[in-house]
Amino acid sequence: MKKRYRTDFQTRQYMLSRDYEIFYYSDRNLGEVALHFHDYYEFYFFLEGDVSIQLGDTLCRVNPGDFLLVPPGLLHRPIIHSPAAPYRRFVFWISQEYCDSLQALSPDYLYLMRHVKESHSFLYSFDTVTFNGVQARLFRLIDETQSNRYGREAQCLLCVNELILHLNRLIYDRLHGSGRGPAVSLAGQLTAYIENHLDEDLSLDHLAEVFYVSKYHISHAFKDSFGISLHQYITKKRLAQCREALLSQPSITDVYQSFGFGDYSSFYRAFRKEYGISPKDFCDSLTVRPSSRHEPDSSRA
Repeated sequence: MKKRYRTDFQTRQYMLSRDYEIFYYSDRNLGEVALHFHDYYEFYFFLEGDVSIQLGDTLCRVNPGDFLLVPPGLLHRPIIHSPAAPYRRFVFWISQEYCDSLQALSPDYLYLMRHVKESHSFLYSFDTVTFNGVQARLFRLIDETQSNRYGREAQCLLCVNELILHLNRLIYDRLHGSGRGPAVSLAGQLTAYIENHLDEDLSLDHLAEVFYVSKYHISHAFKDSFGISLHQYITKKRLAQCREALLSQPSITDVYQSFGFGDYSSFYRAFRKEYGISPKDFCDSLTVRPSSRHEPDSSRA
């Protein structure tokens, strides 16, 4: 799923848009990046890689879940220690003019920007659950920017504003010790992780490695909290995403492979059981446009 959100890396260090731009990069073997600065704010969310970020005279080693806010005028660059390793990150640019418009709405939007400028604290680390929540908002914004839905521009601005306010709240609550609710349960952490990794390995073995708990504990904690098995929950989530994707995706094969189904037979059986109709019949039932879907051989389903 998330492969379609990726942006080809470009060396441009200026904005084409008046308000904001967002990128989801996944690269290897990038060349050296020279020190540079912007006249806009850069939000940097690190996912994977062997990387340090130079900020002025300071070198910051970054780890998955780290967030950097680079203010206008600050010299910076990434230093990639292992070029052959995957390097994944989100980069979000927002203009000072747009920040001024947010300030007019409420000064709460700019707490983080002011704090960074005054304290020179640019780097923040998030736990897995918190960072997954941030990722979900970033992917939602990217999805809207790439869509042709009615009201796309208005929805994008809502997503931008909500993302900015969410980050302000996270940092404000951390610095002031307020707004902290009870610890998120294991089941809650699992649902947050699953939501953002539907196209990846979600086996019990993998989840046990991610959360450092036994497979037995994961299975029972989830079943006790939600009343269904972890496998059933993951299948339902994947099917719902497949069903939504089939509304605009011409290839059934591309859809089921993008959401973690290993073969068509298992996808066919699960889809028919959940919705009472085959994937192809579901596509053919869409009356908005003529069906041009290609369905794999289901003779073994």
